[in-house]
Amino acid sequence: MMGTLRITATSGMPGTIHKIKTVIVPKPRHRFALPDGELAFDNVNLADSILHAVPYYTADDVTVVIPTIHENFHEIRPSLESILATQPHELIIITTADKLDDLLRVSKALSSPRIRVFCTQYANKRIQVCKALPKITTRITILADDDVTWPSTILPWILAPFEDTKIGGVGTCQRVKRVREGGLGLRVWNWLGAAYIERRNFEISATHNMDGGTSCMSGRTGAYRSEILQDYEFREGFMKEEWRGKILKADDDNFVSRWLVSHQWKTWIQYEPECEVETTLENNIKFLFQCLRWARSNWRSNWTSLIKERYVWKQQLWCTYALHIATFTSLAFVFDFLILAALWRGTECWNPVYRKFALYAQLAFLGISKVVKLLGLIRRYPSDVVYVPVSILFGYFHGLIKIYAGLTLYKDYQW
Repeated sequence: MMGTLRITATSGMPGTIHKIKTVIVPKPRHRFALPDGELAFDNVNLADSILHAVPYYTADDVTVVIPTIHENFHEIRPSLESILATQPHELIIITTADKLDDLLRVSKALSSPRIRVFCTQYANKRIQVCKALPKITTRITILADDDVTWPSTILPWILAPFEDTKIGGVGTCQRVKRVREGGLGLRVWNWLGAAYIERRNFEISATHNMDGGTSCMSGRTGAYRSEILQDYEFREGFMKEEWRGKILKADDDNFVSRWLVSHQWKTWIQYEPECEVETTLENNIKFLFQCLRWARSNWRSNWTSLIKERYVWKQQLWCTYALHIATFTSLAFVFDFLILAALWRGTECWNPVYRKFALYAQLAFLGISKVVKLLGLIRRYPSDVVYVPVSILFGYFHGLIKIYAGLTLYKDYQW
C-alpha cells in the first residue's frame, strides 16, 4: 500500500516554506499496544516525521560518539565502515588507555579524516562518553554502540524529527542480525534475541505515538541535541548517578531518557526501514545474562521514574501504565493462570457450552497478545513461525528472570 507525503522545501530555517513537492511513501500503518492483556489500537502517522527537501540539519551537523572496550577492534570495523559511509561530520571513538594503540591501528586502516580517537584510564561508558562531549562542535550528537550496522539512509531520517524545536532525542528501529546456518540451538537463541528486539520496537513505537513516551531510548543508536548532552548539569548527573549509595556505571541510556523527560524535551522513534540499525546479541546461553542485565536496568530505571522523579505521571500517562508500571506487574506465568482461574470460577453458573466458549475466547486472546508483537518479524521471515511456541514459553520463563533481577539489583553496576 502506498500513499503520498508532502516534503517541504525551506530556506534552511524551520517554518520558512517556499514550495511543496510530493513523493510516494508507505501509507500509515496500524500499531497495537498490549499492556498486560489490554489491546490499544494506534495509528502511526508518517507525516509527523517529514523529510525536508532542504533540511535544516544535514550529515555535517552530526558527530557520532562510540565508547568501546571491545577485545578485538578488527571485529567492529564493518560497523565503523557503515557509520562512516553516511558521512557524518565526525566519528569520535573512546576506549581505555590499555587498548588505545590497537584502536589507533584500526582507525588508521580505515583512512578516514573524520575519525578521532581518545581514551580514558578506566572502562566506564559514562566517563568515556563525557570525555567526548566537550570536543563536539556539531548541533546533533549520535550515541552508538560498537556493534551496530547502519543503513546508508539513516541520517536524513534520524535528523528529520529535529525540525521540531521541542524534540530533544530521536531513536531508531532495530533488528538483530539473523543466523540461518548452524545448529538448531544456535538458531533458536538467535530467534529469541530477534523476537526480544522486535517486541521492543513494537512497544515503543506504539507508546510514542500515544503520548510521546518510552521507558528507554536505546543506547544502540540514538540522536540528541548536543546542547543537552554538553550541559554541565547533565554531565555531572550522568557521571555521578547513584543506586543505593553506589555510583552506577550501567543504565546510561536510561539516564539520558529520564533526563529528556524531566527537562520537558520531546522524543521520537523513527520506525522506518531507512532508519533501521542492525545489531548482534548473544546466540547462546549468554543471552539469558543479557536479559538479566536488561531486567535489572528496567527495575532500577522504572523505579526511579515512578517513585523518585515522577515526571512521567503527568507527561506520559499511557506510557507510565503500559511500560513503566508493567515492570512490576507483567509476570505472565502468574497472571495468565490467575486470569484463567478467575474466569472459570466467575462463570460457574453459566451454561457449560457458553462457559467453555468464554474460556476458549480468553485463551485465544492470550495467544494473540503473545504473537501480535512478532507479526512483523514473521512477515519478513515466514519460516520463523516454527519458533513461535519457543518464544511463548520463553515469555513465561522471562518472568522468573525478572523476579531474580529484582532481588539482585545490587549487581551489574559496571559499564
